[in-house]
Amino acid sequence: MEVLKNIEPKEVFSFFETISNIPRGSGNEKGIRDYIMSVAMANNLEAYQDQFFNVIVKKRGTKGYEKSKTVVFQGHVDMVCEKNFDVDFDFLIDPIKLLVKDDVITADGTTLGADNGIAVAYMLALLVSKDVAHPPIEAVFTADEEAGMTGAKNLDYSLISGRQLINLDSEEEGHILASCAGGIKADITLPITWLKPKDEFVNCKIVIKGLKGGHSGADIHFQRANANKLMGRLLNILLAENLVWINSINGGHMDNAIPRECQAILCFKPENIGIIKGLCEAFENTCNKEYKSVDNEIEVQFDDEESCVDRVFSDITATKVVSILMLIPDGVRTVSMDIKGLVESSNNLGVVETDEENVVFACAIRSALASRKEIINEELKIVANICGAKYSGTKEYPAWEYRKKSPLRDVLFETYKQMTGQEPKIEAMHAGLECGLFDENLKGCDMVSIGPDMFDVHTPDERISISSVSWTWGYIKEILKNLK
Repeated sequence: MEVLKNIEPKEVFSFFETISNIPRGSGNEKGIRDYIMSVAMANNLEAYQDQFFNVIVKKRGTKGYEKSKTVVFQGHVDMVCEKNFDVDFDFLIDPIKLLVKDDVITADGTTLGADNGIAVAYMLALLVSKDVAHPPIEAVFTADEEAGMTGAKNLDYSLISGRQLINLDSEEEGHILASCAGGIKADITLPITWLKPKDEFVNCKIVIKGLKGGHSGADIHFQRANANKLMGRLLNILLAENLVWINSINGGHMDNAIPRECQAILCFKPENIGIIKGLCEAFENTCNKEYKSVDNEIEVQFDDEESCVDRVFSDITATKVVSILMLIPDGVRTVSMDIKGLVESSNNLGVVETDEENVVFACAIRSALASRKEIINEELKIVANICGAKYSGTKEYPAWEYRKKSPLRDVLFETYKQMTGQEPKIEAMHAGLECGLFDENLKGCDMVSIGPDMFDVHTPDERISISSVSWTWGYIKEILKNLK
């Protein structure tokens, strides 16, 4: 592709377009790791790679900066793989189809991967630059951030000498992040008891779609609808009237993305089709009234299925599935009493998936306080226990706590002020960053997180501002100039 070839800054967007051609969903990062290593070798840079697909590349300081303190830049190489149900796209092999409209870059029906591909592009542009003044640089490319931060968890931190780190995984220009939430991935697995449906049954597919979705950390405060939770409510209505039997339910793709779509395959008696359609229409109207300010295009679609299903959930299994969907806490749980407007804790029911033996409910718990995280964790354990399901909590990561004193943050603050005449916002965020792990492993490391304007990440509506990417590139260069 050469969609971005005439867009400035070319040194950044050329790399962004190249990596958009490389499949790099979480767990599929060998290709992007190999590409980064090839760039490092072509430019005679010192580089390290490990079995977890992390890469560290080092570059000496330019003239006059040889003895300056090393600056660590960090971002992750993987992306969230979300697409619309009707889009034919294989994230394992297909390149992202970039689209440009006015000041934004987006993708054709899939996530864009600007989260965190723009960090990769910035760091590669710095590493190959010939005209950017800078101290010694250590560029740390971590893997599998979106699925559990396993790259950062297994990184050999002894390879990093710098103790001032700029994370490039933020999404708002003019905001300097200084703290973030910790989290844990939680799964509830319910065994299925199957029954054979009656011969006279017909089946349908009900799809809840049209939701905005979003990042389960950065966008959770908008309190948008969750397609999986809505499906639980609808199924609860239909089961209460003894109208349907469930064959499967599937919604969402990633636990850290607010699910935009959910579909269920149902069996029913032919004479009940009118009642079921009426209840679906009424529920659609209810949802759009409830979410009219934040999610006003919710659609409940009823589709006749030509092929018949050969099994359905038992009544007990169906009741347990709906109970779990109804009882799992979802959305904002508590708001910080210290920082106005900051979500303190939340849970996101990101994925519901039916396989041969189980229905799996995957959640992403986030909290700035460990105790709040544990409360939500216990709530999920209780839900699993009363419904006869198995609970597992994995991929836990720590919060990044705010520091009152930060010389690096002071430099970024003053640089922004010099460039714009305004003061940047110093903020904490509810989304989880790898900074918490770096804070644990790089003792005494001074950290901040910045980035250009991005919108609707973790959804097929993800887009990034071209002008903001350009401004932030200039900001990064000016920061390096001031870190002499």
